[in-house]
Amino acid sequence: MTTPQTFPCEPVFIPLGSAAVLAGDLCIPPGASGVVVFAHGSGSSRHSPRNRYVAQELQHAGLATLLLDLLTEAEEQRDIHTRQYRFDIELLAERLVASSEWLAQQPTTRPLEQDYFGASTGAAAALVAAARLPERIRAVVSRGGRPDLAGDALEKVRAPTLLLVGGWDEGVLQLNQQAFERLSCEKKLVVVPGATHLFEEPGKLEEVARLARGWFVKHLGLARGAEHA
Repeated sequence: MTTPQTFPCEPVFIPLGSAAVLAGDLCIPPGASGVVVFAHGSGSSRHSPRNRYVAQELQHAGLATLLLDLLTEAEEQRDIHTRQYRFDIELLAERLVASSEWLAQQPTTRPLEQDYFGASTGAAAALVAAARLPERIRAVVSRGGRPDLAGDALEKVRAPTLLLVGGWDEGVLQLNQQAFERLSCEKKLVVVPGATHLFEEPGKLEEVARLARGWFVKHLGLARGAEHA
C-alpha cells in the first residue's frame, strides 16, 4: 500500500452538549467539491491507517474528508472494558448526524455536499444517519461493513449506496447481500476477489479507494448537474 501525498489537516472538536466533544481531523484540499465523513468500525478510531489511506486518495480527487471519533474519550475508555458502545448503532448514528449538522454550520464546509464512508459497524451508523438526512447526504460507501445492523432504516435510505465486501469475508458478504436486498435507493454491491475483512492483501485497499472515489465523484457530479439543470 503506497501512501499518497498528503494535504494538511486540522484538528476539530464537534460539541455534543454537556461539555462533551467529538475529536476529528478535517482536511480540505484546494477547490474541494464535497466532504466525506468517515465512520470507523468497532474498536477502531480516526487514526485507522486503512481509513486514512482511503481519505488521502479521496483528497486527491478533490474531496474534503473528516476522520471522526464517534465516541468521546471517556466513552472510548469505558468501551475498551465493557464494549457497551461499539454496537450501539443508534448512538453512533446520532453522532454522525451531529457531525453533519456541524459541517453545515462552518464557513469552510457549509457549501460542500456531504457523503459518508463507513467501515464495519460504522457502515450501519452511516446508513441510519443518511436515512435521517435524505436532503443532505449525497452518497454512502461501506467498506467491509455491517449494513444489516441498520435494520429498518435500510428501506429509508435515499442516498446512492455502494457496498464493498471482500470475497473471502464470507460471513459478512452474506449479511451484505441480505441488506442489499432491503435497500430501495440506487445501489451496488461489489465483491473484491481475494480480499478478507480488512482488505489487507496486496492491492485490495487500493481497489477499495478507487471504487469509493469513483462512486463519490460520480454522484457528486450528478447532484451538481441537477442543481444547474
